[in-house]
Amino acid sequence: QVQMVESGGGLVQPGGSLRLSCSVFGINFDDHGLAWFRQAPGKEREGVSCMTWNRQTIEYAPSVKGRSRISRDSAKKTLYLQIDNLKPEDTAMYYCAAVHYTADGYYYRTMCRLDVDDYTYWGQGTQVTVSS
Repeated sequence: QVQMVESGGGLVQPGGSLRLSCSVFGINFDDHGLAWFRQAPGKEREGVSCMTWNRQTIEYAPSVKGRSRISRDSAKKTLYLQIDNLKPEDTAMYYCAAVHYTADGYYYRTMCRLDVDDYTYWGQGTQVTVSS
């Protein structure tokens, strides 16, 4: 059974930092591209960052570029997202997601994109609230 379990969310003051984690179970971790998405109340789910299975390609949404870093640890089968200089507009439920590298005609073999519809497996989310 596939499980993706996020952790690390919480209440943070503006300007603070958080490191989110996503533990992955039930799939071959090294065969999958991974991504972070977020969804604020009343808004559509949006992509934050993605990384290919081999770490070759990384993408960030403009809203977090320059103040966030995605990483993955194969030994721990865990995906991470570090976000610095948090802003109130970063408040959202954060989700991790996975897609096999063969998806979409092997697009994900060398590339990744922040398209909600591309991803097969999803976690339940961890809440991030940025407020003073």
